[in-house]
Amino acid sequence: MLLYAYRRCRSVKDLHFSKRFRFMKNTDILIDNKALKSVDLFSRIALFTVFFWFGFLKVLGTSPAENLVHKLFDMTLAPIMPIDAFLPVFGAFECFVGLIWLFPKLTRVAFVVTLGHMACTFIPLGLLTSDTWQSSFTLTLTGQYIIKNVVLITLAWYLYAIDSSKKSHKWEEPKSELAEVMS
Repeated sequence: MLLYAYRRCRSVKDLHFSKRFRFMKNTDILIDNKALKSVDLFSRIALFTVFFWFGFLKVLGTSPAENLVHKLFDMTLAPIMPIDAFLPVFGAFECFVGLIWLFPKLTRVAFVVTLGHMACTFIPLGLLTSDTWQSSFTLTLTGQYIIKNVVLITLAWYLYAIDSSKKSHKWEEPKSELAEVMS
C-alpha cells in the first residue's frame, strides 16, 4: 500500500506523505520479498510432495486410488495397453510432475503438464458417477478426493502467475525530479 502511495506522487509537493513512510516502505518491500520467496518455496515443496507421494504409491501398487484408476482404465485405455504396464508409468509420470515443480525455470512446463493431468483426474466425476456421487451435490469420499484437485490447480496457477509477473514486470526506480529529491 505504501509503495502504491509512493508511486502516485506526481510532484515534490506530494512527497511529504511518502517521505514520512520512506523507511516503512523499504521495510515492507523487504518483508514482501522474503514472504513471497518463502511462499514460493513452500508451494513448490507442497506440490512436489503431493504429486511425488501419490505417484510413488502407484508405482509401488499400494495407492488407495488404484481401484478408481482400474475402473477408469477399463472404460478408456484397456484396448491400448495392459493395466499392469499403465500403473507404473502413470505413477512415474506423477512423480515427474512433482519433480519439475521443484525447478522454478520449469514453471511454465510444470503448469501446463499439471493442468493436463488435472483435467484427466476430473473424468471419473462424469464417467464413474456411482463411485464419485452419493446424490446431487453430495460426493463420495472418492469424489472428494478428486475435487481436492481444485486446490492443487489453484496453487499451480498461483506459482505460474508469480513466475509470469517476475518475467514481465520489472519495476524500475522513477527517473524524475521525485527520484532526485528522494536520494
